[in-house]
Amino acid sequence: MKATDILLDGWSRIREVVHGAAEGLGAEELNARVDPGANSITWLLWHLTRIQDDHVADVAGQEQVWTAEGWYDRFGLSVSRGATGYGQTAHQVGQVRVESAELLLGYYDAVHDRSVGYLRSLTAADLERVVDTAWDPPVTLGVRLVSVLSDDLQHAGQAAYVRGVLGRR
Repeated sequence: MKATDILLDGWSRIREVVHGAAEGLGAEELNARVDPGANSITWLLWHLTRIQDDHVADVAGQEQVWTAEGWYDRFGLSVSRGATGYGQTAHQVGQVRVESAELLLGYYDAVHDRSVGYLRSLTAADLERVVDTAWDPPVTLGVRLVSVLSDDLQHAGQAAYVRGVLGRR
């Protein structure tokens, strides 16, 4: 099995959990927070998608799907175009709201498809390319992609957990 096949398998697992966390839910459930400081399903899925979009676009040398395909305008959030959710306050988290799962999943699927296309284009040698020298040791493409995979799976799992909590209320 090639290293890129492992990454592709991981990306398919993110997609499964994301869809399982959001499909069939309405705006009330998607935007609900189990307490005022908690993250909603909406915020968790938006954030993980923004991180994937931001990081993969950066290493691929592409414009983010968020702006290139008009998702920033479709969401109509009061956040900057470059916002990913990183470092947001509880109040800012609460302002990330949607009216439908279709919007969240549409954006996620567009980012997923772009990411998978990029992953399929890579060779094992590509994964050794240094993409960030701000760290010691410098970050390679392979490490950056595993970081995105890990972060996205954690947030997708959190969204699935929130869905379970809300379902038991």
